[in-house]
Amino acid sequence: EAQDKALQESEQLVQKACSTPPGPETVMIFDQLSDGLCRVADLADFVKIAHPDFAFREAAEEACRNIGTVVEKLNTDVELCQSLRRLLADEIVVRSLDPETRRVAELFMFDFEISGIHLDEEKRKKAVNLNVRILDLCNEFLTGTHLPNKIDKHVLPEHIRYNFTAEGNYLQVAGLHADCPDDLVREAAYKIFLYPNAEQLSRLEELLASRNSLAQLVGYDTFSHRALQGTMARNPGIRHVWKDILRNSMHCVKYNIDPGLYCPFFSLGACMEGLNSLFSQLLGISLYAEQTQRGEVWSEDVRKLAVVHETEGLLGYIYCDFFQRPDKPHQDCHFTVRGGRLRENGEYQLPVVVLMLSLPHSTRGAPTLLSPGMMENLFHEMGHAMHSMLGRTRYQHVTGTRCPTDFAEVPSILMEYFANDYRVVNQFARHYKTGQPLPKNMVSRLCESKKVCAAADMQLQVFYAVLDQIYHGKHPLRKSTTEILKETQEKVYGLPYVPNTAWQLRFSHLVGYGAKYYSYLMSRAVASMVWKQCFAQDPFDRAMGERYRREMLAHGGGKEPMLMVQGMLQKSPSVEDFVDALVSDLDQDFETFITDS
Repeated sequence: EAQDKALQESEQLVQKACSTPPGPETVMIFDQLSDGLCRVADLADFVKIAHPDFAFREAAEEACRNIGTVVEKLNTDVELCQSLRRLLADEIVVRSLDPETRRVAELFMFDFEISGIHLDEEKRKKAVNLNVRILDLCNEFLTGTHLPNKIDKHVLPEHIRYNFTAEGNYLQVAGLHADCPDDLVREAAYKIFLYPNAEQLSRLEELLASRNSLAQLVGYDTFSHRALQGTMARNPGIRHVWKDILRNSMHCVKYNIDPGLYCPFFSLGACMEGLNSLFSQLLGISLYAEQTQRGEVWSEDVRKLAVVHETEGLLGYIYCDFFQRPDKPHQDCHFTVRGGRLRENGEYQLPVVVLMLSLPHSTRGAPTLLSPGMMENLFHEMGHAMHSMLGRTRYQHVTGTRCPTDFAEVPSILMEYFANDYRVVNQFARHYKTGQPLPKNMVSRLCESKKVCAAADMQLQVFYAVLDQIYHGKHPLRKSTTEILKETQEKVYGLPYVPNTAWQLRFSHLVGYGAKYYSYLMSRAVASMVWKQCFAQDPFDRAMGERYRREMLAHGGGKEPMLMVQGMLQKSPSVEDFVDALVSDLDQDFETFITDS
């Protein structure tokens, strides 16, 4: 129903856009058009992944495909494009636009250009068909990344079988079990979960080839060149930046902590209190639980939070879908369900987002307890949610996290720095039984252990980023995707490739972050600079919190990302600054630290 209504409204808005004389109203109509379609597509994007009822998931999948097809057709609609071109060609009108309106107009124009608006009719049709095929392949590939692998239970030693879900004579391996202390379980999970699947392999190959064909059809050398337009990086030469990081991050000392010792101090309630207290001190924002109406949520354990500012009032809603359930993918995500924008009647359309985690349920004897990694992920996803709530733009097209990918991860990664600061952790980490605070030496050991392994993690991120660039670089690829993985892993990551595994078939980020996985490193560099310069001295500094909101969160994607970074740091960072920021996070006096511990 939502889809049909949106498609009907979009037809009327297209006619209106084509018949309106050039002016700010043109941009308003384009944004209304974008809002109407995105509200259904974004909602369906979430429902198709998370809804427990298969019929809902299927209907959402269908809506995604139909809306996606319409969007691709509109992106090659010559008459619609002409109405925007007339506006941008009229110098007097352009000069009269405020910076945000002008940027939004240019972003819409950019969407037309990368979709092939300049091609003849036959080629435009071909571009639409390629785009629709890519959408389908993305969905199929994404589904395949989460599917468990089955194995005859007799293959595994009896004493580790209980770690996996039994199904008759088979065991289901649905993930890497990376947190399991038993290395035999981790080895079995790694080799079984990452065992190559021929169908998934051919999907990936077709996806990469189709993306390359589309990029070349619309005038780019590679898909990577097309994807980096409008980002902070802008050029696939970004690969060379990471070589410096690699040289500096090769040394890694492994320093283990037992996550189980920490869990009792990180109950979900305590962590949410910690976030509430941090947001209240930094930004004057509180989170309040709200009752949901019947039929409003898709699972009874979903909680709805109202985000309220001390003087501005209600800013939006966050639905927390935090717990594991059958058929729910094991991934932590932030979904925009509705973007904020200024409506035609002068009211503000409040943003609505969903945060999805995979936390264990509470038991009779204990509340939901988070490992340090889960706690950090909760902070990370909340960083995205705050960006959505505070990126209060006039236009939905650039609201909240709708900004270049390499800037979108900055607010979430910055929250990880807060989650790893003992002054912040100390405010909320309490033993769920005794109320005892987390001892300071345990907090220090936790934070240090992360830094000690940070070098290995950084290398892993560089490896993912380089692999992603090669996959989306020059085609046809020199070798199979698995051979490229093996070669890149041994050159860039240093740990040997495990035979008969194909990790790339589980690399779900190839869908949403195709040719843009480097964004995590780029965003980490910016977040590191912001943390060190603005919050490391006092993580609760309200004046800095306000500057952060004003300079970085408030604009969504309505301002050039580099200008936002400059506004926050009050200087323009160079490539060397980016590399230094990442490498300086790894500078630890390991010996002193290990002796102290």
